[in-house]
Amino acid sequence: MSYQTTIANAAQLIGAQGASWKAIDAEAVARMRLQNRFQTGLDIARYTAAIMRRDIAAYDADPANYTQSLGCWHGFIGQQKLIAIKKHFGTTKGRYLYLSGWMIAALRSEFGPLPDQSMHEKTSVPALIEELYTFLRQADARELGGLFRELDKAREAGNQVEEQRLTNAIDNFETHVVPIIADIDAGFGNAEATYLLAKKMIEAGACAIQIENQVSDEKQCGHQDGKVTVPHEDFLQKIRAVRYAFLELGVDEGIIVARTDSLGAGLTKQIAFSKTPGDLGDQYNSFLDCEPVEARDLAAGDVVITRDGQLMRPKRLPSNLFQFRPGTGEDRCVLDCITSLQNGADLLWIETEKPHIGQIAGMVDRIREVIPNAKLVYNNSPSFNWTLNFRQQVFDAWAAAGKDVSAYDRAKLMSADYDETELAAEADERIRTFQKDASARAGIFHHLITLPTYHTAALSTDNLAREYFGAAGMLGYVKNVQRQEIRQGIACVKHQNMSGSDIGDDHKEYFAGEAALKAGGAHNTMNQFAA
Repeated sequence: MSYQTTIANAAQLIGAQGASWKAIDAEAVARMRLQNRFQTGLDIARYTAAIMRRDIAAYDADPANYTQSLGCWHGFIGQQKLIAIKKHFGTTKGRYLYLSGWMIAALRSEFGPLPDQSMHEKTSVPALIEELYTFLRQADARELGGLFRELDKAREAGNQVEEQRLTNAIDNFETHVVPIIADIDAGFGNAEATYLLAKKMIEAGACAIQIENQVSDEKQCGHQDGKVTVPHEDFLQKIRAVRYAFLELGVDEGIIVARTDSLGAGLTKQIAFSKTPGDLGDQYNSFLDCEPVEARDLAAGDVVITRDGQLMRPKRLPSNLFQFRPGTGEDRCVLDCITSLQNGADLLWIETEKPHIGQIAGMVDRIREVIPNAKLVYNNSPSFNWTLNFRQQVFDAWAAAGKDVSAYDRAKLMSADYDETELAAEADERIRTFQKDASARAGIFHHLITLPTYHTAALSTDNLAREYFGAAGMLGYVKNVQRQEIRQGIACVKHQNMSGSDIGDDHKEYFAGEAALKAGGAHNTMNQFAA
């Protein structure tokens, strides 16, 4: 709806109320409505789900149309990311937010920092979704408020050309609200618990929920040891639970991302229920590491299954977990992915131990033999040593091609001694094009980094502490932070404006007119940062 139409609608409403509403200004109402486009989290979920569906269709037409996101652990971080994207690229198209369970555990739990093992409060997940969208909506209000103030100045100056330009900018304003792919871990309990939490996440605004096939009470970070998976039917129940949550709330285009941790998971807590040979439960059990046994040799408490008419004893650990056969991880991943897509999932996530396009593509090729349009969300994880991995990939490729690699020690390629070498340059180029290349070859629709802002916060704080508490003193902040904010056009240098002070002044003027006591006057020190 256009700016002028919104004003006209407000004027009609106000006029119908008679004299009692005479102090209410229709244009102020229109501005507030445009600054608060999304009334509820469900409005956001429906809007962003439609964006993701369009983006998926665009990727299916051309894999160059892949999408990206960064993980954000606070609403302010998400807000600044989207403000930066709009500033540098002019549009948010193809850029999302990722909500990482790892970062919630490490940074948002009332217990303090926790490992990524689903020990944090599950309510903190929808709470962070709501917080992120609160900050993104405030970014809308702030940017639109600036346009409104410019419009008022153009009117005062009688500049009709500028007035029309600004009116068009308001009518074509692009929101900072983008899709969030939100991590529900393994569902925090049974299928009913998964459904209840999914509802809260969707009500907060989530249009895409990522769920993994680990055991809820044994959940581990995807890049740690000791991962335990569940039989397929247990996982499919939770996928169905999330779909029911979307449909109940009217988010019909909601996205389910089914994550498999089977590549690095060598254990299961349960032997799957099987009715007939070759069914899904039997296929899951076929990967168990078993030994043939005679009935007379069974000990108390032994568990046995039959395989091809033979009595078999699965290897069980003292933890009461059963072990898979070594080397079956890729086969289990492929089966996990196929069954997830056949039972309602929209996208896949294969957690790998390294960023290797050939490895990912090998599994995706097998999945696509059954599901031709299978697509991945892929974790460009900080748990990978990207420099070492890609230098070793180049080393191996050169060695296989017969190129002399005697100048390089493969085990020590992380060393800065190699930074200026031809091998390092080729590795860096492969890292630079990894997302484009992997999307074209390995079916990756969405690239994310789970916890980049955890690391950037640590790095920038370390650098500031070193300078400020050292010989540089105040210059450590001024030279490396404030001066850079000013020169790079970082809006947050005007921190009062970013925190909502000018929005508050606008409201005071709406409410009190000339009597408004505003904070943004001549004595506001933020004026020192005027453009």
